[in-house]
Amino acid sequence: MTLDRRILIASGLALTAGPSVARARSLPPAPGDMVLGAATAPVQFVVYASPSCGHCAHWWTTELPAIRKTFIDTGKVRLVFREFLTPPNEFAAAGFLLARRVPGKYFEVLTTVFQKRETIFESGRLWEGLQAIAQQYGLTEAQFTTAMNDTKALDGVNTRFRRAIGEDQVEVTPTFFVNGAPYEGEADLAALSKIFALAAKG
Repeated sequence: MTLDRRILIASGLALTAGPSVARARSLPPAPGDMVLGAATAPVQFVVYASPSCGHCAHWWTTELPAIRKTFIDTGKVRLVFREFLTPPNEFAAAGFLLARRVPGKYFEVLTTVFQKRETIFESGRLWEGLQAIAQQYGLTEAQFTTAMNDTKALDGVNTRFRRAIGEDQVEVTPTFFVNGAPYEGEADLAALSKIFALAAKG
């Protein structure tokens, strides 16, 4: 299962095992952050996820909609999304490149990639699957190919990936932080409601 050879591969970025460090510090804004919700929200919910991660796709499509409706869209929680690469890295990177190429629709495109991930993987036609999503959002074949060969954008993805590993010590996806503290429990609406309430109280 491979992408068409034309796509740029995020190479040389193998995950490195590092110590799992529990800490409760703020996570300041970082270049490339994608944000949903009010800047004044009392709770910061940082999510690291990858388009090629099945667990991420499941959480994003089944749990996030209710969380977004209840907390993010109501100004109670601000979601900060940070990109991470999981095998096959080239698919994950391509998904991010595509999402950033469609103006103003990053989260919509990313959601579509998550929704169609399993079908695309089962088909083994990763390039064509992403290209179909690009067309769904109005990109021509030439525009899609240009997005996939945007070396500056790919450098940004790789830089964010290295920072996630080196600075935030992210090892798996999805990974969550609530007001700077790593959260490793259930990430459904019921569990996060309690965590968000505690975080809002400081």
